[in-house]
Amino acid sequence: MDILLKKKIAAVFGTVILASGGFYYYQETKSGQENQMNIFPNQAENAFSADPLAAGEKKAPAEKKPSVIKVDVKGAVKAPGVFNAKEGDRVIDLIAAAGNFSREADKDKVNLAQLVQDQMVIYVPEKGEAPGMEGALAAPAGAVSVPQGKGGGGDGKVNLNTASEADLETLTGIGPSKAQAILEYRDKNGGSFKSAEDLKNVPGIGDKTFEKLKDSIFVQ
Repeated sequence: MDILLKKKIAAVFGTVILASGGFYYYQETKSGQENQMNIFPNQAENAFSADPLAAGEKKAPAEKKPSVIKVDVKGAVKAPGVFNAKEGDRVIDLIAAAGNFSREADKDKVNLAQLVQDQMVIYVPEKGEAPGMEGALAAPAGAVSVPQGKGGGGDGKVNLNTASEADLETLTGIGPSKAQAILEYRDKNGGSFKSAEDLKNVPGIGDKTFEKLKDSIFVQ
């Protein structure tokens, strides 16, 4: 009887162990499957977020094409005409497009560093040309007359938009350094002054200096 009882107890104990092991294996297997299933939603979510459009990012706006700039080149050049220019081009670039200066050209009367703008007229005078056209530089479209003498008008006034450094130095209180500052300001602001009062924006030129100059300058 003792032997039979011991066998029954051993059988029951073995059954409990097997059942416990089976339950543990089942739990581990189930947990592993859940972990694998959780991986893919995260990957999908990350992939979705990586998409710039899905994340709400905006596409960079397309760059605007620069507008067409046309410049009329006249006078002592080899091939005068109307030429296309691009933003940042200067008078020297357009003269080159017109075949460069002719032999008769008075190069000293032209501001080669001036920035060009749409509808500009660049006139290159000949050496010894009559005062009516002498010193002509670059004038905006619609200008009836061209600057003369001192880069200015027939009354002796200096045109701030066409005057050379030497022309500017003829003004009261304007030496080489201030003349150079005026030219630099002109080039940095589209190649022209909008009004005579803009001269006060040039470093070194204040109200007092402008009052002395205002009757000797003009803008065209």
